[in-house]
Amino acid sequence: MRIYRAKDYDAMSRKAANIISAQVLIKPDCVLGLATGSTPIGTYRELVERYHQGDLDFSETTTVNLDEYKGLPRDNGQSYYYFMDQHLFSKVNINKDRTFLPDGMESDSDVACQKYNDIIHSVGGIDLQLLGLGHNGHIGFNEPGSTYEKETHCITLSERTIQANMRFFASEKDVPRQAYTMGVKTIMSARKILILVSGEDKADIVKTAFFGPVTPQVPASILQLHNDVVLIADEAALSKCPNIPQA
Repeated sequence: MRIYRAKDYDAMSRKAANIISAQVLIKPDCVLGLATGSTPIGTYRELVERYHQGDLDFSETTTVNLDEYKGLPRDNGQSYYYFMDQHLFSKVNINKDRTFLPDGMESDSDVACQKYNDIIHSVGGIDLQLLGLGHNGHIGFNEPGSTYEKETHCITLSERTIQANMRFFASEKDVPRQAYTMGVKTIMSARKILILVSGEDKADIVKTAFFGPVTPQVPASILQLHNDVVLIADEAALSKCPNIPQA
């Protein structure tokens, strides 16, 4: 695992955009695994800016997202498809027919998960997977205690995750209780993994996940065993992990 200490959120976002840009430039028809949430917004903004400057071309790129809420249609303002469209898809020249997320409106969990697994396999797997890090160590929606052997599956969200997501909804009762998510097995099958972490509130889990034992109780800890992982975190998130030089 390579770890880069960025000065702040903006520097982290630029460094991440550099790595994703390089992937697209080296392999224009690459498969990008994408993430939602507040952490990658700055990275997507950087990618959009580089596209408008003429430095990036997404016309051959395929994307597969980590997860989607079960029961939310794509046009719902809190769906992850809507998020991706607002922050990236509608702002670059990507072919939307090659932008994939789990089908949140498929009520049969087995069907939804198998279809998404089939899509990921059909595009040849993931070249670069972008991740964030939850306060409890979750990646995607793989909560503590998740088995490492699963591919896409339906998960019931933890109370802490529900509370963290509540700020995006009108009330707590509107927050979906289930989601379809790539499993740890799928994530670990990506050829390269890029994980972004920002903020002092993540300092404890960064230390636990990346400098502690590998355990299903901290899902992100399994990333220590992948052969090509880049962690980019700002100084606040790395404040409890000394001796990491600034990138």
